[in-house]
Amino acid sequence: MPPRAALDPLTMTDEMEAIDEATQYRRKIDHTLARFSAAHDEMEAEEAKRRERRERLSPTSLIESTRTALQRVVATTPSPEEAQAEAEQTRLQEKKQLKVERSARFGRIAAAVVAGLVFLGVGGAWGAQTYFDAKFTQVSALDENSADIQDADAQANDENFLMVGSDTRDGATDEEGVGTADSNPGARSDTVMVAHIPADRKRVVVTSFPRDLEIDRPDCQRWDPAQNKTTDQVSPRQKIAKLNTAYAVGGPACVTKVIQQITGLRINHFVGIDFNGFKEMVDAVHGVTIHTDIPIDDEILGKVLMQTGDVTISGDQALNFVRARHVKADVAKSDYDRIKRQQEFIGALLKKVMSSDVVLDPGKLSDFISAFAKATFGDNLGVKQMMTLAQSMKGLDPSKITFLTVPTVGIANSRGNEVLVVSKTKALFEALRNNTPLPDPNAPIPRAEQAPPTSTSKPKSSGSSKPTSTRKSTSTG
Repeated sequence: MPPRAALDPLTMTDEMEAIDEATQYRRKIDHTLARFSAAHDEMEAEEAKRRERRERLSPTSLIESTRTALQRVVATTPSPEEAQAEAEQTRLQEKKQLKVERSARFGRIAAAVVAGLVFLGVGGAWGAQTYFDAKFTQVSALDENSADIQDADAQANDENFLMVGSDTRDGATDEEGVGTADSNPGARSDTVMVAHIPADRKRVVVTSFPRDLEIDRPDCQRWDPAQNKTTDQVSPRQKIAKLNTAYAVGGPACVTKVIQQITGLRINHFVGIDFNGFKEMVDAVHGVTIHTDIPIDDEILGKVLMQTGDVTISGDQALNFVRARHVKADVAKSDYDRIKRQQEFIGALLKKVMSSDVVLDPGKLSDFISAFAKATFGDNLGVKQMMTLAQSMKGLDPSKITFLTVPTVGIANSRGNEVLVVSKTKALFEALRNNTPLPDPNAPIPRAEQAPPTSTSKPKSSGSSKPTSTRKSTSTG
């Protein structure tokens, strides 16, 4: 191709072209023009800087700049009130941030400590439970597959505690004033109660049975109270007998069988308490506060408790308080008056045991469990089971805890026995088994079941003439 100069004479030269005289001449012109252009650009830049300085330093510009700066300062400077509020807000934010950081730090430490305590506590609680459970004397008493159990499906998750106060004198001394094994051989169930706790745990009903209740006692293996076990001997059925003979001849298994026949309940816990060691439980918690409206002056036991109102009693007083059945101030001096006192006392004892005064005192709690285990024997019985009973009674509103006596006609028969009102008994235990409302305690006794008046009849005390009258616990909270 021809050189660029031949194509366009005005085009600037290319440094890569061959150097000749004409090319050298054009290059000189190009270099000169480039220097003039650079000098012109430098002069223009300096002139622009000079104009900017002149404008910035002119009076008008200074005034405008000052005004703008002042406006900016005024706009960004808070008032004294705003400044104080802002300072307070800043201080609160810093304090909050510090608190959050401190809480987070303490939280991490606390979490680690709690985790350790829970680990140790669970292990310790399990160890303590195992230790105390080993102290309970286990006996054979339950028959949860008995044909006497009714509405078994409805009772699937219910808890039924059969509690029997065994009045054996084994181990008692003359000084205690309760008799000895020589003067009072054998064992008697002076107290028989069933604590029913339904699956929903919304109520507790404690039903007492008079020791002189007339029963049809079934065949039972004989019971050896000294060994706490049944023997191979069988005590034959007795169609007419007192309730307390069931325990005397057949022990826990026999009385369980009788109560299941009467109630249709599935008894799944048996609790036997030896009265001889009962007082130690009360002393372990440093006394129990009960309420009595009358002095307890018994014709046999003597002056048990002469004060009235709210009184804190010791173990010896408590033992006689629940035993007394010939109190001078009682109207009829019957077993029903004693049942009331026993129910009142059990509620007061449970309230004391579940109070913070005992639960939060390791010494008292340990002493109580040890005394309870020492004086107690049972089937499906341990710390866990008894806590279920105690917590159920403590956690409920007092109006949901009902103490009552099994319905009887109100007048002892010619044999001196209390007689069940069959229709009212059936209605009561149907309500318990099916967790329905309790029947009206004031419903009249059907004429066919009323006892005929006799000159030798022994009336009950006025407080128990209505066998199913419920008495709400005032001593459990």
